[in-house]
Amino acid sequence: MTGAGTAGAGAPVGVVLVSHSAEVAAAVAELARGLAGGAAGVPVAAAGGGPDGGLGTSAELVARAAHDVDRGAGVAVLVDLGSAVLTVKALLAEGDELPEGARLVDAPFVEGAVAAVVTASAGGDLDAVEAAAAEAYRYRKA
Repeated sequence: MTGAGTAGAGAPVGVVLVSHSAEVAAAVAELARGLAGGAAGVPVAAAGGGPDGGLGTSAELVARAAHDVDRGAGVAVLVDLGSAVLTVKALLAEGDELPEGARLVDAPFVEGAVAAVVTASAGGDLDAVEAAAAEAYRYRKA
């Protein structure tokens, strides 16, 4: 495996979906798992909403979700917008809040999440998961 080292050789890449809404994050996680055939073995976590349960982004929820899905092969973190991006960037800059190998993935939230989970379920390493999610920017709808 490349991208996250060999510590997680054979382990799946974890995926964290960060949204301003707990419901949106959970629904996108469910959709991605379903479209990936259930993605058995791929750890996917939704980190949505603020610390009070309302709309927002919680660094604590993001960090907990990243640690929950970390199996040593890296963690792909996809975000919806604005402060979710800033929250993940701040956690990465702190250096010890997220697992080693956690990476903010620049990808569309829904399509990128599906591509990330499908690729992780096929055994892709962190680089492949990131590339597949980012490639989703090129999906044309018209």
